[in-house]
Amino acid sequence: MADCADVLVIGGGPAALCISSELHRRGVLVEGIAPNSVEAPWPNTYGIWAKELELLGLEHLLEHRWSNTVSFYGAGGSDSEDQPTPHGMDYGLFDRQKLQEHWLGYCQGMTWHQDRVERIELQGAVTSVHCASGLQLMARVVIDASGHRSSHIRRPDQGPVAGQAAYGVVGRFSKPPVDPGRFVLMDFRCDHLTAEQRNEPPTFLYAMDFGDGVFFVEETSLALAPAVSEAVLKQRLTQRLANADVEITEVMEVEHCLFPMNLPLPDFNQPLVAFGGAASMVHPASGYMLGALLRRGPGLADALAAALKQQPRLSSADLARLGWQALWPWELVLRHRLFQFGLGRLMGFDEQLLRRHFTSFFQLPQEEWSGFLTNTLPLPRLMGVMLRLFAISPWDVRRGLVLGAPAKSS
Repeated sequence: MADCADVLVIGGGPAALCISSELHRRGVLVEGIAPNSVEAPWPNTYGIWAKELELLGLEHLLEHRWSNTVSFYGAGGSDSEDQPTPHGMDYGLFDRQKLQEHWLGYCQGMTWHQDRVERIELQGAVTSVHCASGLQLMARVVIDASGHRSSHIRRPDQGPVAGQAAYGVVGRFSKPPVDPGRFVLMDFRCDHLTAEQRNEPPTFLYAMDFGDGVFFVEETSLALAPAVSEAVLKQRLTQRLANADVEITEVMEVEHCLFPMNLPLPDFNQPLVAFGGAASMVHPASGYMLGALLRRGPGLADALAAALKQQPRLSSADLARLGWQALWPWELVLRHRLFQFGLGRLMGFDEQLLRRHFTSFFQLPQEEWSGFLTNTLPLPRLMGVMLRLFAISPWDVRRGLVLGAPAKSS
């Protein structure tokens, strides 16, 4: 098997570079394949709570960092409803180029193929990957890190998949759309909407000050099936800014975002592994994934590197089974199910219930709400936090959480 790689990674985004770098650092013969250059700039912004990176010693990868982090859960229109909820924890945005170069630096010496994968099939104990160009590659095991749209990963059909959608603008404005030096995680104030719009699925503003007169504002829908359209998000952002007497004077960048929040977990019995969005690693409750890549990549790489070295006769199916066990141990599967259950309930909440829910959520101790949002709480602790949240929630929110149906709030 001289022409057979140990691992072939499909994809060229954050998930692919993350797992490729971890494997390559462990001496695994890993090759990558992606339709575009792995050095091509990434289009989307990636946010993360700074503490997640501090624990990994990677806070230098942040381009922006805010200590003034808040949310607004009032309806707006009065002084009491315009009061922010402070989070008391730093939030950051990755420097996309630094993050990309960080992983590529650990991939030096790897072979990258710029091609498109058309078919993956077992050939005895190894896997054959057939590409659009006619190129055929062999590997002892394949990792699909090409994103949630991958057609190569089997997963059960559990009904409509809810998408988080967002439309954002980086630019300059006639006046600051948020307070200078501030990061706004969620602004649910809705005094800019018509009565009819308030009966439609709720959206919120995610916004931050980049400094030097540049701001990022993004209208976001938490999750819905089907997802809120970009046209609706753009209209709501326009209304929100106009209501605050703010005009966009220069558009520097536009961000279009749509990804699944409750994608079913893959079939763990298939003879290839997934990582990132293809492996359903997006947090169903928060929509974040970069922290999970950084925390869970080493474990998957350790398991595969050890098996490849110690058991050279293992087949692709055997290696894939070990990979899935390392990536999705039973506790993480159970935690994922809990998050999906919670998301399913929240998707039925109207705008008032959603605001009341988040008001209660951020009354939890910081280590509890942050551990919930980053999926770093052990299962017993997570269950305890969810019970505590239920106990401190208003009665109408509790009813919505139990019945899973919209409840009119007064």
